[in-house]
Amino acid sequence: MKVCNIVRIAVFLPFITAVLFSNGQDPERFKSEINAISQKKFSSTKQDKVVVFTGSSSIRMWKDVESYFPEVVAINTGFGGSHMSDLLYYLEETVLKFNPDLVFIYEGDNDIASEKKPEEIIDTAKELVAKLKEKNPDIKIVFISPKPSLARWHLKNEYMRLNSLLEKYCEDSGFGFANMWDSMLGEDGTPLNNIFIKDGLHMNKKGYNLWYKVLKEYFN
Repeated sequence: MKVCNIVRIAVFLPFITAVLFSNGQDPERFKSEINAISQKKFSSTKQDKVVVFTGSSSIRMWKDVESYFPEVVAINTGFGGSHMSDLLYYLEETVLKFNPDLVFIYEGDNDIASEKKPEEIIDTAKELVAKLKEKNPDIKIVFISPKPSLARWHLKNEYMRLNSLLEKYCEDSGFGFANMWDSMLGEDGTPLNNIFIKDGLHMNKKGYNLWYKVLKEYFN
C-alpha cells in the first residue's frame, strides 16, 4: 500500500468512525453509567423473587419502581438513550449478574427514533433472548412495548409496526408482551397529555401508574 493511501486512511478513519456511531451505536458511550449499575447491591434469600427492570430512559427514570412491587426484590438497571443492541452488549452487567427470576425489557423506542428497521430490532431481541436463556433456561421474559409519546407521535406507524412484530415474536416464543401502547392512548386515539413531563417523551407519576397496572399482571 502506498504511503499516500495510508495517510488518507489515517486522516479519514476518525470521520468514518464518527459516521458509524452517529446514530448512537457506540455502546462504550454508556461505560460510566454501566459501571455505576454494576456496583448495585441487593440482599435476598432463596425465597425472594428477583425482578430486573432494564432498558432505556423510560426505565431509568422510574426511580421508585421498587415501591410499586414491594413483594419482590426489584432492581432497576435502565440506562438512558440505549438501544436494543446496547442492552445486548451490556447484558451481563444489567441482567445476568443479578440472576433474576423475571426480567422486564424496554427497548426499541430510541431504535425507531434513530431510523432502525423494526425487523433489525427484532433480530437483536432474539440474540438477547438467546443469551438470557443460555444463562438461565427458566428465566421469565417480558418485553414492554415501545410507548406512544407526544414527542415522537410522528413516528407512530413505525412504532406500531415494531410492536406488531414484537407481539408476534413473544406469542410464538412464550414470552410476555406488555402492551403499553393502548393503555397510554386517549379516546381520540392519541397519546394522553397528562402522563408526560415537559419534554413530551418521558413520563410523570401518572404515566408510571399506568405502567404498573399493566405490569402487575405478570407477577401472578
